[in-house]
Amino acid sequence: MKVSMFHLMPHRELPDDFEDRYHSIWVDVPWNELADAKRVGQYYNWTLDELIFADKMGLDGVCVNEHHQNAYGFMPSPNMMGSILARSTKNAALVQMGATLPTTQPPIRIAEEYAMLDCISGGRVIAGMPLGTSADANFCYGISPIEQRERYREAHDLIIQAWTREEVFAFNGKYTQLRYVNTWPKPIQKPHPPIWVPGSGSISTWDFVCDHNYCYCYLSYWGNIYGAKIMDRFWDRVAENNLDANPYRAGFLQLVAVSETDAQAEKDYEKHIKYFFNKSMRTPLQFLAAPGYQDYPSLVNTIKNLGGGRAGQASRWKEWGFKEFVKEQFVISGSPSSVVDQLKDAIARLRVGNLMVLLQIGSMPHELTLKNIELFGKEVMPHITHIWDEEWENHWWPEALRTKTAPAAVG
Repeated sequence: MKVSMFHLMPHRELPDDFEDRYHSIWVDVPWNELADAKRVGQYYNWTLDELIFADKMGLDGVCVNEHHQNAYGFMPSPNMMGSILARSTKNAALVQMGATLPTTQPPIRIAEEYAMLDCISGGRVIAGMPLGTSADANFCYGISPIEQRERYREAHDLIIQAWTREEVFAFNGKYTQLRYVNTWPKPIQKPHPPIWVPGSGSISTWDFVCDHNYCYCYLSYWGNIYGAKIMDRFWDRVAENNLDANPYRAGFLQLVAVSETDAQAEKDYEKHIKYFFNKSMRTPLQFLAAPGYQDYPSLVNTIKNLGGGRAGQASRWKEWGFKEFVKEQFVISGSPSSVVDQLKDAIARLRVGNLMVLLQIGSMPHELTLKNIELFGKEVMPHITHIWDEEWENHWWPEALRTKTAPAAVG
């Protein structure tokens, strides 16, 4: 089992009446009314310190991601964050989840920057290749929804060729034409770093990862009970493609909050969990899926098998407290033993070998986040890392890191 700390780098101090005054946290949320650059600089430094501390606490990886024009997670350049982490961490994989392929022009820049990170880190990069959200790609960066997947596949092909072809070559795509492709540097990992593809339930994404033997990662804030509906369908698709059911070919994102006791967890984390779901997740549906963003088979699958889940739940969040979020498994929280039991159930339910845990949630302050990371690393990780190891090999993890390294001492 491989466990990585996922971080959004959110705005931690939105006003109490944010959801009454603003219709969205994404796309058109006003910076000048809600943020101060010096304070945001503190958020970035806290985020980096928290991810570096996760490495010290023995987590297997640290995850950064790319979003634009929003207050729920603003790392517009995950590779800038990754460059700091490459120098400041020792044992963790750098899960770049990741630079968005259709919005990076030319896409060869992703091949170069991931290769730089792999060289700096000594071969610890996991190359995330996201399609990009509709809010980011279509509304913020102006990519036509109907072109987005075609741009993605072309960019993917260019990046793979840039890493694996030895000769200088020309690339003549529909969206990118380059007379000379001669990538310096190339990554340490051969033929290239492991590739993870994040998704939200599109059949075309499942087929893409199956065709290329990549790791599929369901990045969900809707919990593992709802997430199992997605993952069950994914595993059906894996079987239809005649691939083995190796749990390491899948990953899942889960919110986790650990404290000394169940009662203390409620005291520590309830307000931050409510902040996250009522403020940080406030995005109208029109920004989440522009017409044409999903292809037709995926749209049919969403409506028939997966639709209504998160939209139906969102209307109830204002009335929910800590217990409801935990009962519905949107958040796994409680004492270390409670969290271990819940995580074991979730891992079995989802059949995933790569778990991403969101340990900084919403308005959670820096010191409380460090407490959460430390308790997770010391009291939870040792009880779940053995899952799957005797039966399966993780082909989607940097080869140099497949042997577990003991966490560094704190002090």
